[in-house]
Amino acid sequence: MEPGLRQDGAVTPAFDDSPRSPSGIVVRPVTSQDVPEIVAMVRELAEYERALHEVVATEEHLRRTLFAEEPAVFGHVAVAADGRVAGMAVWFLNYSTWLGSHNVYLEDLFVRPEHRGSGVGRRLLQTLAAICVERGYERLEWWVLDWNESARGFYSTIGAEALTEWIPYRVSGAALTRLAEQR
Repeated sequence: MEPGLRQDGAVTPAFDDSPRSPSGIVVRPVTSQDVPEIVAMVRELAEYERALHEVVATEEHLRRTLFAEEPAVFGHVAVAADGRVAGMAVWFLNYSTWLGSHNVYLEDLFVRPEHRGSGVGRRLLQTLAAICVERGYERLEWWVLDWNESARGFYSTIGAEALTEWIPYRVSGAALTRLAEQR
């Protein structure tokens, strides 16, 4: 198992101290009780990205992956002072052969509209950056839609660089099945 991860997929206490920010935000690992909120935020994010029709993930899917015996996907939530979930980060490890190092790939970062601009996104990213630094991971990476100017502007303020020379590719659905059958 990856050092620093508990069997339930939560981060060890080094990353679970949950200090409050000046705005009262606490970032902590996802618990099984958070899954309905995570699914709701996945749907909110997909709606914002004009792709709600593509979401098929259910609470059961997320419980099965986030809390597997040996999880490969992890999550954190930002909880506001009133106890409500304000945002989330869902992530997993990837690997760079050039660096010879694991890295964190941020699959989804979402902050609910009423909490944007209050430091929630920054706190979630700071938490993932701390995990990277503590474990010796060299990178924290994610994608952002080209039209999402507000997110891109925010990311530049934290020192993130757009990788404009790379073009993402994906094989899924029938094309994935065909490719697998060709072996």
